[in-house]
Amino acid sequence: SVYPSVYYSFMCYPFFCNLYLGSITVLGIAVVVASLFPVFQTPEFRTIRAMLFTGMGLFGILPVLHKLILFWHQPEALHTTWYEVLMGAFYVLGAVVYATRVPERWMPGKFDIAGHSHQLFHVLVVAGAYTHYHAGLVYLKWR
Repeated sequence: SVYPSVYYSFMCYPFFCNLYLGSITVLGIAVVVASLFPVFQTPEFRTIRAMLFTGMGLFGILPVLHKLILFWHQPEALHTTWYEVLMGAFYVLGAVVYATRVPERWMPGKFDIAGHSHQLFHVLVVAGAYTHYHAGLVYLKWR
């Protein structure tokens, strides 16, 4: 979800566009490769998996801050940033819910059909994607 914001924010700055897109691509490949190792698929590494994906997502803070430095005077930059902050909050909250297994850890057996942490994780990811979509609409009008 970093690609559109980086592309549209830095389309007039190809060095930074390529730097940020290349970096997030390398990070993404590293996270995927690491998660394919059998040791990372065990329950003991659930928190580590969540931290890897969260860390990759937090990389998106760098281009957002850079965008704000370059375009602080343009309302669209601030508008898209709020969407991106909300998107990040949904994603981080989803990772926390997934890693901590809330709410089923508090009431085992009560959330086996509905309300399980994995389901809540997916709802939060969809909410993040929805805010990302709205940021994309602002980017399209801005550029």
